[in-house]
Amino acid sequence: MPKVKIPRKSTSVDMTAMCDVAFLLLTFFILTTKFRPSEAVTIDIPSSTAQIPIPEKDIMMFQIAPDGRLFFGLDDQNTRLKLLNRLSETYQINFTEDQKNAFRLLETWGMDIRNLPEFLDMDPTKRAAYNQPGLNIDTTGGQHQVEDLILFSRQENNNLRIAIKGDKTTEYRYFDKLIQALQNRKVNKFNLITSARAAKE
Repeated sequence: MPKVKIPRKSTSVDMTAMCDVAFLLLTFFILTTKFRPSEAVTIDIPSSTAQIPIPEKDIMMFQIAPDGRLFFGLDDQNTRLKLLNRLSETYQINFTEDQKNAFRLLETWGMDIRNLPEFLDMDPTKRAAYNQPGLNIDTTGGQHQVEDLILFSRQENNNLRIAIKGDKTTEYRYFDKLIQALQNRKVNKFNLITSARAAKE
């Protein structure tokens, strides 16, 4: 007796719903992604077993390069503008509107405060490629620029948390100078940024 052959039928699957879901997910990830801010210098942070994360907002960031150069940054644009106004009054610098807008978008920077206008006048591409000399942390000659940045920033935003990000090859004496400046402004609590490492059992 011959076998009965079942005729083959082509199956069609409607992929419209799958495409909609894919595009919705793609849109969600694009809109919610927080891009890594640009940094003035590349820092290879040390690892530790610390489990306390730094806050996600209201951060005053100090970065210490391997050669000891010090950089400063605030994560809030409004606080940056208020800080710039304080620096303008204290150091007798008149910033233009274009310079203020450039500073508002500046994630981190490190140089003598009096050199900021020239730096802010640069084309964004040149500004990104510029080798910044670092903040002046020495107090010789009556200058306390780092201490002024700490004081003015905290006065403009009382919720700021201080974080220090240093390279694992940076000498301790550079950290010590920054810690001394923080203590001069009555700051004894700050976060050290490290990468996560599993604890040894």
